Amino acid sequence: ISKNGTEKSYRIKKDFMPYDLTGNKAVSGEVVFAGYGITAPDYHYDDYANVEVKGKLVLILRHEPGEKNAESLFDGTKATPHSQLKNKVENAIEHGAIGVLVVTDPLNHRSLRPRGFPWPSLFEAIPNNALPLRLAATESEQIPVVQVGKKVIKQVLGSVDTLRNLQAAIDSTLQAQSKLLPGVQVSLQTSTVADYTTVDNVVGYLEGRDPKLKNEIVILGAHYDHVGVKKNAAAEEDSIFNGADDNASGTSLLMAMAKAFGTAPQKPKRSVLLIAFAGEEKGLFGSRAYVEHPLFSLDKAVAMLNFDMVGRNAPDSVSIGGKTRSPDLVRINEEENRYIGMHLDYSIDQFYNRSDQYHFAKNKIPFLFYFTGLHKDYHKVSDHAYKINENKIAMIAKLGFRVAWRIANTDAHFQIVEP
Repeated sequence: ISKNGTEKSYRIKKDFMPYDLTGNKAVSGEVVFAGYGITAPDYHYDDYANVEVKGKLVLILRHEPGEKNAESLFDGTKATPHSQLKNKVENAIEHGAIGVLVVTDPLNHRSLRPRGFPWPSLFEAIPNNALPLRLAATESEQIPVVQVGKKVIKQVLGSVDTLRNLQAAIDSTLQAQSKLLPGVQVSLQTSTVADYTTVDNVVGYLEGRDPKLKNEIVILGAHYDHVGVKKNAAAEEDSIFNGADDNASGTSLLMAMAKAFGTAPQKPKRSVLLIAFAGEEKGLFGSRAYVEHPLFSLDKAVAMLNFDMVGRNAPDSVSIGGKTRSPDLVRINEEENRYIGMHLDYSIDQFYNRSDQYHFAKNKIPFLFYFTGLHKDYHKVSDHAYKINENKIAMIAKLGFRVAWRIANTDAHFQIVEP
Protein backbone atom coordinates (compact mmCIF):
# COMPACT_ATOMS: atom_id res chain seq x y z
CA ILE A 1 0.00 0.00 0.00
CA SER A 2 1.27 3.48 -0.82
CA LYS A 3 -0.09 6.75 0.53
CA ASN A 4 1.25 10.05 -0.74
CA GLY A 5 4.39 8.29 -1.95
CA THR A 6 5.08 6.31 1.24
CA GLU A 7 4.91 2.59 0.47
CA LYS A 8 4.51 -0.27 2.96
CA SER A 9 4.15 -4.00 2.50
CA TYR A 10 2.02 -6.22 4.71
CA ARG A 11 2.27 -9.82 5.80
CA ILE A 12 -0.38 -12.46 5.31
CA LYS A 13 -1.84 -13.90 8.51
CA LYS A 14 -0.43 -11.10 10.67
CA ASP A 15 -1.60 -7.96 8.86
CA PHE A 16 -4.22 -9.35 6.49
CA MET A 17 -6.10 -12.61 5.90
CA PRO A 18 -7.89 -13.79 2.75
CA TYR A 19 -11.53 -14.82 3.10
CA ASP A 20 -13.00 -17.95 1.57
CA LEU A 21 -14.63 -15.62 -0.98
CA THR A 22 -11.33 -14.40 -2.37
CA GLY A 23 -10.39 -14.81 -6.03
CA ASN A 24 -7.29 -15.91 -7.89
CA LYS A 25 -6.26 -12.45 -9.06
CA ALA A 26 -3.78 -9.59 -8.74
CA VAL A 27 -5.25 -6.06 -8.69
CA SER A 28 -4.00 -2.51 -8.26
CA GLY A 29 -5.91 0.71 -7.86
CA GLU A 30 -7.26 3.54 -5.77
CA VAL A 31 -9.29 2.86 -2.63
CA VAL A 32 -12.80 4.03 -1.74
CA PHE A 33 -14.14 3.86 1.79
CA ALA A 34 -17.60 2.40 1.17
CA GLY A 35 -19.08 2.29 4.67
CA TYR A 36 -20.64 -1.08 5.39
CA GLY A 37 -20.66 -1.99 1.69
CA ILE A 38 -24.46 -2.26 1.75
CA THR A 39 -27.09 -1.38 -0.83
CA ALA A 40 -30.46 -1.84 0.88
CA PRO A 41 -33.39 -0.23 -0.93
CA ASP A 42 -35.73 -1.89 1.57
CA TYR A 43 -34.15 0.32 4.25
CA HIS A 44 -33.53 3.34 1.98
CA TYR A 45 -29.80 2.99 2.54
CA ASP A 46 -26.96 2.76 0.02
CA ASP A 47 -23.23 3.08 0.71
CA TYR A 48 -22.60 3.28 -3.05
CA ALA A 49 -25.15 6.02 -3.83
CA ASN A 50 -22.77 8.94 -4.34
CA VAL A 51 -19.43 7.32 -5.04
CA GLU A 52 -17.82 5.66 -8.07
CA VAL A 53 -15.93 2.44 -7.33
CA LYS A 54 -15.50 0.95 -10.80
CA GLY A 55 -11.89 -0.15 -11.22
CA LYS A 56 -11.12 0.62 -7.58
CA LEU A 57 -10.80 -1.35 -4.35
CA VAL A 58 -13.32 -0.76 -1.57
CA LEU A 59 -12.66 -0.62 2.16
CA ILE A 60 -15.78 -1.77 4.05
CA LEU A 61 -16.87 -2.38 7.61
CA ARG A 62 -18.17 -5.71 8.84
CA HIS A 63 -21.76 -6.10 10.09
CA GLU A 64 -24.36 -3.34 9.53
CA PRO A 65 -25.44 0.05 10.90
CA GLY A 66 -26.68 -0.02 14.50
CA GLU A 67 -25.59 -3.60 15.07
CA LYS A 68 -26.16 -3.37 18.84
CA ASN A 69 -28.92 -0.77 18.80
CA ALA A 70 -32.38 -2.21 19.51
CA GLU A 71 -33.89 0.77 17.68
CA SER A 72 -31.79 0.30 14.54
CA LEU A 73 -33.63 0.59 11.25
CA PHE A 74 -31.83 -2.63 10.25
CA ASP A 75 -34.20 -4.85 12.29
CA GLY A 76 -32.81 -3.78 15.69
CA THR A 77 -30.10 -6.07 17.04
CA LYS A 78 -31.14 -8.90 14.73
CA ALA A 79 -28.70 -9.22 11.82
CA THR A 80 -30.28 -8.88 8.39
CA PRO A 81 -28.95 -10.55 5.21
CA HIS A 82 -27.32 -7.23 4.32
CA SER A 83 -24.72 -7.87 7.04
CA GLN A 84 -23.45 -11.05 5.40
CA LEU A 85 -20.05 -10.73 3.75
CA LYS A 86 -21.15 -12.83 0.77
CA ASN A 87 -23.82 -10.28 -0.09
CA LYS A 88 -21.41 -7.37 0.44
CA VAL A 89 -18.85 -8.90 -1.91
CA GLU A 90 -21.50 -9.56 -4.58
CA ASN A 91 -22.61 -5.96 -4.17
CA ALA A 92 -19.06 -4.68 -4.58
CA ILE A 93 -18.59 -6.76 -7.73
CA GLU A 94 -21.90 -5.50 -9.15
CA HIS A 95 -20.66 -1.93 -8.61
CA GLY A 96 -17.42 -2.65 -10.46
CA ALA A 97 -14.97 -2.93 -7.55
CA ILE A 98 -11.80 -4.94 -8.26
CA GLY A 99 -10.95 -5.84 -4.65
CA VAL A 100 -12.39 -5.70 -1.14
CA LEU A 101 -10.59 -4.77 2.08
CA VAL A 102 -12.71 -5.67 5.13
CA VAL A 103 -12.23 -4.11 8.58
CA THR A 104 -13.92 -4.97 11.85
CA ASP A 105 -16.25 -2.17 12.94
CA PRO A 106 -14.47 -0.64 15.97
CA LEU A 107 -17.48 0.83 17.78
CA ASN A 108 -18.87 -2.61 18.60
CA HIS A 109 -15.82 -4.88 18.55
CA ARG A 110 -12.54 -4.41 20.41
CA SER A 111 -10.35 -6.78 18.43
CA LEU A 112 -9.33 -5.51 15.02
CA ARG A 113 -7.16 -8.53 14.32
CA PRO A 114 -7.65 -9.81 10.76
CA ARG A 115 -9.22 -13.26 10.97
CA GLY A 116 -10.49 -13.86 7.46
CA PHE A 117 -10.89 -17.56 6.69
CA PRO A 118 -8.90 -20.35 8.43
CA TRP A 119 -7.16 -21.74 5.36
CA PRO A 120 -5.51 -25.14 5.99
CA SER A 121 -2.42 -23.88 4.16
CA LEU A 122 -2.00 -21.17 6.80
CA PHE A 123 -3.07 -22.94 10.01
CA GLU A 124 -1.59 -26.30 10.96
CA ALA A 125 -4.54 -27.35 13.12
CA ILE A 126 -7.06 -27.00 10.27
CA PRO A 127 -7.81 -30.23 8.34
CA ASN A 128 -6.72 -30.23 4.72
CA ASN A 129 -10.28 -30.87 3.56
CA ALA A 130 -11.74 -27.86 5.39
CA LEU A 131 -11.92 -25.81 2.23
CA PRO A 132 -14.58 -23.47 0.87
CA LEU A 133 -16.93 -24.47 -1.93
CA ARG A 134 -17.82 -22.12 -4.75
CA LEU A 135 -19.90 -22.32 -7.89
CA ALA A 136 -17.46 -23.02 -10.71
CA ALA A 137 -19.31 -20.82 -13.18
CA THR A 138 -18.58 -17.76 -11.03
CA GLU A 139 -14.87 -18.47 -10.47
CA SER A 140 -13.64 -16.02 -13.08
CA GLU A 141 -15.77 -13.22 -11.56
CA GLN A 142 -14.19 -13.44 -8.10
CA ILE A 143 -11.97 -10.64 -6.80
CA PRO A 144 -9.45 -10.55 -3.95
CA VAL A 145 -11.26 -10.24 -0.61
CA VAL A 146 -9.15 -9.87 2.53
CA GLN A 147 -9.61 -8.69 6.09
CA VAL A 148 -7.04 -6.10 7.18
CA GLY A 149 -5.92 -5.07 10.65
CA LYS A 150 -4.79 -1.99 12.57
CA LYS A 151 -1.63 -1.28 10.61
CA VAL A 152 -3.49 -1.05 7.32
CA ILE A 153 -6.29 1.02 8.89
CA LYS A 154 -3.73 3.50 10.25
CA GLN A 155 -1.96 3.84 6.91
CA VAL A 156 -5.02 4.37 4.72
CA LEU A 157 -7.18 6.37 7.17
CA GLY A 158 -4.61 7.91 9.52
CA SER A 159 -5.96 6.31 12.70
CA VAL A 160 -8.46 3.86 14.11
CA ASP A 161 -10.30 6.86 15.59
CA THR A 162 -10.96 8.14 12.07
CA LEU A 163 -12.61 4.82 11.23
CA ARG A 164 -14.55 4.91 14.51
CA ASN A 165 -15.82 8.43 13.75
CA LEU A 166 -16.91 7.43 10.24
CA GLN A 167 -18.81 4.48 11.66
CA ALA A 168 -20.44 6.67 14.33
CA ALA A 169 -21.58 9.14 11.67
CA ILE A 170 -23.16 6.35 9.62
CA ASP A 171 -24.85 4.72 12.61
CA SER A 172 -26.26 7.97 14.00
CA THR A 173 -27.57 9.42 10.73
CA LEU A 174 -28.01 6.38 8.47
CA GLN A 175 -26.33 8.51 5.82
CA ALA A 176 -23.48 7.05 3.77
CA GLN A 177 -20.01 8.47 4.47
CA SER A 178 -18.39 6.88 1.44
CA LYS A 179 -15.47 8.68 -0.18
CA LEU A 180 -12.30 8.21 -2.20
CA LEU A 181 -9.28 7.98 0.10
CA PRO A 182 -6.88 10.59 -1.31
CA GLY A 183 -3.40 9.49 -2.28
CA VAL A 184 -3.96 5.81 -1.44
CA GLN A 185 -2.95 3.08 -3.90
CA VAL A 186 -3.19 -0.65 -3.15
CA SER A 187 -1.65 -3.64 -4.90
CA LEU A 188 -3.21 -6.88 -3.74
CA GLN A 189 -2.92 -10.47 -4.90
CA THR A 190 -4.45 -13.68 -3.62
CA SER A 191 -3.67 -16.98 -5.30
CA THR A 192 -5.96 -19.98 -5.09
CA VAL A 193 -6.02 -23.34 -6.85
CA ALA A 194 -9.42 -24.83 -7.66
CA ASP A 195 -10.41 -28.49 -7.69
CA TYR A 196 -13.64 -29.20 -9.57
CA THR A 197 -16.46 -31.60 -8.85
CA THR A 198 -19.89 -32.03 -10.44
CA VAL A 199 -23.35 -32.24 -8.91
CA ASP A 200 -26.68 -32.17 -10.72
CA ASN A 201 -29.93 -30.32 -10.60
CA VAL A 202 -32.72 -32.83 -11.32
CA VAL A 203 -35.53 -31.63 -13.57
CA GLY A 204 -38.89 -32.79 -14.82
CA TYR A 205 -40.71 -31.12 -17.70
CA LEU A 206 -44.36 -31.22 -18.69
CA GLU A 207 -45.10 -29.53 -22.00
CA GLY A 208 -48.24 -27.41 -22.02
CA ARG A 209 -51.16 -28.16 -24.35
CA ASP A 210 -51.74 -24.68 -25.75
CA PRO A 211 -49.84 -24.13 -29.03
CA LYS A 212 -48.79 -20.62 -28.00
CA LEU A 213 -48.78 -20.69 -24.18
CA LYS A 214 -46.70 -23.88 -24.00
CA ASN A 215 -43.69 -21.69 -24.75
CA GLU A 216 -44.15 -20.04 -21.34
CA ILE A 217 -42.87 -21.80 -18.23
CA VAL A 218 -44.08 -22.16 -14.64
CA ILE A 219 -41.14 -23.23 -12.45
CA LEU A 220 -41.58 -25.25 -9.26
CA GLY A 221 -38.52 -25.85 -7.09
CA ALA A 222 -37.10 -27.38 -3.91
CA HIS A 223 -33.52 -28.14 -2.95
CA TYR A 224 -32.55 -31.75 -2.29
CA ASP A 225 -29.17 -31.31 -0.61
CA HIS A 226 -28.48 -30.97 3.11
CA VAL A 227 -25.31 -30.53 5.18
CA GLY A 228 -23.80 -34.02 5.20
CA VAL A 229 -22.26 -35.65 8.24
CA LYS A 230 -20.96 -34.36 11.54
CA LYS A 231 -17.16 -34.28 11.58
CA ASN A 232 -15.19 -35.84 14.44
CA ALA A 233 -18.28 -37.47 15.97
CA ALA A 234 -17.76 -40.24 18.51
CA ALA A 235 -18.35 -43.80 17.25
CA GLU A 236 -21.58 -44.14 19.23
CA GLU A 237 -22.83 -40.65 18.35
CA ASP A 238 -25.40 -39.92 15.63
CA SER A 239 -23.41 -38.16 12.93
CA ILE A 240 -25.85 -38.05 9.98
CA PHE A 241 -27.72 -34.84 9.23
CA ASN A 242 -30.95 -36.35 7.93
CA GLY A 243 -32.50 -33.08 6.78
CA ALA A 244 -36.03 -34.42 7.04
CA ASP A 245 -37.51 -30.94 7.14
CA ASP A 246 -34.59 -29.25 5.39
CA ASN A 247 -35.41 -30.22 2.75
CA ALA A 248 -36.79 -33.72 2.30
CA SER A 249 -40.14 -32.09 3.12
CA GLY A 250 -39.84 -29.77 0.11
CA THR A 251 -38.53 -32.39 -2.30
CA SER A 252 -41.25 -34.90 -1.36
CA LEU A 253 -43.81 -32.15 -1.91
CA LEU A 254 -42.24 -31.44 -5.30
CA MET A 255 -42.54 -35.12 -6.23
CA ALA A 256 -46.20 -35.13 -5.18
CA MET A 257 -46.87 -32.07 -7.34
CA ALA A 258 -45.06 -33.72 -10.26
CA LYS A 259 -47.33 -36.76 -9.90
CA ALA A 260 -50.42 -34.55 -9.72
CA PHE A 261 -49.46 -32.68 -12.89
CA GLY A 262 -48.46 -35.89 -14.65
CA THR A 263 -51.70 -37.74 -13.89
CA ALA A 264 -54.12 -34.86 -14.43
CA PRO A 265 -56.79 -35.68 -17.05
CA GLN A 266 -55.67 -32.69 -19.08
CA LYS A 267 -52.32 -30.96 -19.40
CA PRO A 268 -52.11 -27.30 -18.36
CA LYS A 269 -51.91 -24.64 -21.08
CA ARG A 270 -48.45 -23.47 -20.05
CA SER A 271 -45.49 -25.77 -19.61
CA VAL A 272 -44.32 -26.75 -16.13
CA LEU A 273 -40.69 -27.23 -15.13
CA LEU A 274 -39.95 -28.90 -11.80
CA ILE A 275 -36.41 -28.53 -10.45
CA ALA A 276 -34.78 -30.27 -7.49
CA PHE A 277 -31.80 -28.00 -6.83
CA ALA A 278 -28.35 -29.10 -5.70
CA GLY A 279 -26.02 -27.05 -3.52
CA GLU A 280 -28.57 -24.76 -1.87
CA GLU A 281 -26.88 -25.17 1.51
CA LYS A 282 -23.51 -24.17 0.03
CA GLY A 283 -24.71 -20.86 -1.36
CA LEU A 284 -27.77 -21.39 -3.58
CA PHE A 285 -25.48 -22.96 -6.18
CA GLY A 286 -28.08 -24.99 -8.06
CA SER A 287 -30.53 -22.15 -8.59
CA ARG A 288 -27.79 -19.73 -9.61
CA ALA A 289 -26.39 -22.30 -12.04
CA TYR A 290 -29.86 -22.71 -13.54
CA VAL A 291 -30.57 -19.00 -14.09
CA GLU A 292 -27.12 -18.55 -15.65
CA HIS A 293 -27.59 -21.57 -17.94
CA PRO A 294 -31.38 -22.06 -18.19
CA LEU A 295 -33.02 -24.87 -20.15
CA PHE A 296 -35.58 -22.35 -21.39
CA SER A 297 -35.04 -18.63 -21.82
CA LEU A 298 -35.73 -16.80 -18.54
CA ASP A 299 -37.96 -14.31 -20.31
CA LYS A 300 -40.38 -17.24 -20.83
CA ALA A 301 -40.60 -17.95 -17.08
CA VAL A 302 -43.85 -16.43 -15.80
CA ALA A 303 -43.52 -17.50 -12.14
CA MET A 304 -41.39 -19.52 -9.73
CA LEU A 305 -42.75 -21.30 -6.62
CA ASN A 306 -40.15 -22.55 -4.13
CA PHE A 307 -40.71 -24.99 -1.24
CA ASP A 308 -38.09 -25.13 1.51
CA MET A 309 -38.75 -26.57 5.00
CA VAL A 310 -42.50 -27.16 4.89
CA GLY A 311 -43.05 -29.92 7.45
CA ARG A 312 -42.85 -28.54 10.99
CA ASN A 313 -44.35 -26.15 13.55
CA ALA A 314 -48.07 -25.21 13.75
CA PRO A 315 -50.14 -27.79 11.82
CA ASP A 316 -52.23 -25.31 9.84
CA SER A 317 -49.77 -22.43 9.24
CA VAL A 318 -47.40 -21.62 6.40
CA SER A 319 -45.23 -18.57 5.84
CA ILE A 320 -45.27 -16.99 2.40
CA GLY A 321 -42.38 -14.99 0.99
CA GLY A 322 -43.01 -12.55 -1.82
CA LYS A 323 -45.79 -10.33 -0.43
CA THR A 324 -44.07 -7.05 -1.30
CA ARG A 325 -42.30 -8.26 -4.44
CA SER A 326 -44.95 -10.49 -6.06
CA PRO A 327 -48.35 -9.06 -5.08
CA ASP A 328 -50.24 -10.71 -7.97
CA LEU A 329 -49.07 -14.19 -6.97
CA VAL A 330 -49.80 -13.50 -3.30
CA ARG A 331 -53.37 -12.59 -4.26
CA ILE A 332 -53.76 -15.83 -6.24
CA ASN A 333 -52.34 -17.81 -3.30
CA GLU A 334 -54.82 -16.19 -0.92
CA GLU A 335 -57.73 -16.90 -3.25
CA GLU A 336 -56.74 -20.56 -3.67
CA ASN A 337 -56.18 -20.90 0.06
CA ARG A 338 -59.93 -20.45 0.57
CA TYR A 339 -60.20 -24.09 -0.51
CA ILE A 340 -57.37 -25.24 1.79
CA GLY A 341 -57.85 -23.12 4.92
CA MET A 342 -54.26 -22.59 6.07
CA HIS A 343 -53.17 -19.63 8.17
CA LEU A 344 -50.89 -17.51 5.95
CA ASP A 345 -48.04 -15.61 7.58
CA TYR A 346 -45.97 -12.96 5.78
CA SER A 347 -43.17 -12.25 8.26
CA ILE A 348 -40.28 -13.94 6.43
CA ASP A 349 -38.77 -11.13 4.38
CA GLN A 350 -35.45 -11.74 6.17
CA PHE A 351 -35.29 -15.13 4.41
CA TYR A 352 -35.70 -13.57 0.96
CA ASN A 353 -32.15 -14.33 -0.16
CA ARG A 354 -31.68 -17.55 1.82
CA SER A 355 -33.38 -19.99 -0.52
CA ASP A 356 -33.56 -20.74 -4.22
CA GLN A 357 -36.24 -18.22 -5.16
CA TYR A 358 -33.63 -15.49 -4.70
CA HIS A 359 -31.84 -15.90 -8.03
CA PHE A 360 -35.14 -16.04 -9.93
CA ALA A 361 -36.33 -12.86 -8.22
CA LYS A 362 -33.00 -11.19 -9.09
CA ASN A 363 -33.84 -12.00 -12.69
CA LYS A 364 -37.24 -10.30 -12.35
CA ILE A 365 -39.29 -13.51 -12.22
CA PRO A 366 -42.34 -13.28 -9.90
CA PHE A 367 -42.08 -15.81 -7.07
CA LEU A 368 -43.65 -17.30 -3.98
CA PHE A 369 -41.63 -18.92 -1.20
CA TYR A 370 -43.39 -21.51 1.00
CA PHE A 371 -41.74 -22.04 4.40
CA THR A 372 -42.94 -23.22 7.81
CA GLY A 373 -40.23 -21.74 9.99
CA LEU A 374 -37.09 -22.59 11.90
CA HIS A 375 -37.03 -24.96 14.88
CA LYS A 376 -34.60 -26.46 17.39
CA ASP A 377 -33.59 -29.22 14.95
CA TYR A 378 -32.54 -26.83 12.17
CA HIS A 379 -29.17 -28.00 10.77
CA LYS A 380 -28.83 -30.60 13.51
CA VAL A 381 -28.63 -34.38 13.38
CA SER A 382 -31.99 -34.40 15.19
CA ASP A 383 -33.92 -33.27 12.08
CA HIS A 384 -35.57 -36.72 11.92
CA ALA A 385 -38.40 -37.92 9.71
CA TYR A 386 -40.63 -38.94 12.64
CA LYS A 387 -40.89 -35.27 13.63
CA ILE A 388 -42.44 -34.33 10.29
CA ASN A 389 -46.13 -33.50 9.98
CA GLU A 390 -47.01 -35.27 6.73
CA ASN A 391 -50.55 -33.89 6.71
CA LYS A 392 -49.16 -30.37 6.79
CA ILE A 393 -46.93 -31.08 3.79
CA ALA A 394 -49.98 -32.47 1.98
CA MET A 395 -51.97 -29.29 2.69
CA ILE A 396 -49.16 -27.08 1.40
CA ALA A 397 -48.77 -29.35 -1.64
CA LYS A 398 -52.47 -28.95 -2.43
CA LEU A 399 -52.21 -25.20 -2.04
CA GLY A 400 -49.07 -24.98 -4.16
CA PHE A 401 -50.59 -27.19 -6.83
CA ARG A 402 -53.77 -25.09 -7.02
CA VAL A 403 -51.68 -21.93 -7.38
CA ALA A 404 -49.38 -23.49 -9.99
CA TRP A 405 -52.32 -24.97 -11.92
CA ARG A 406 -54.05 -21.61 -12.02
CA ILE A 407 -50.90 -19.81 -13.18
CA ALA A 408 -50.33 -22.47 -15.82
CA ASN A 409 -53.88 -22.15 -17.20
CA THR A 410 -54.05 -18.42 -17.77
CA ASP A 411 -52.47 -16.10 -20.28
CA ALA A 412 -51.98 -13.43 -17.58
CA HIS A 413 -48.54 -12.12 -16.66
CA PHE A 414 -47.65 -11.07 -13.16
CA GLN A 415 -46.03 -8.10 -11.55
CA ILE A 416 -42.69 -8.18 -9.76
CA VAL A 417 -41.89 -5.16 -7.63
CA GLU A 418 -38.30 -4.13 -6.97
CA PRO A 419 -37.97 -2.45 -3.56
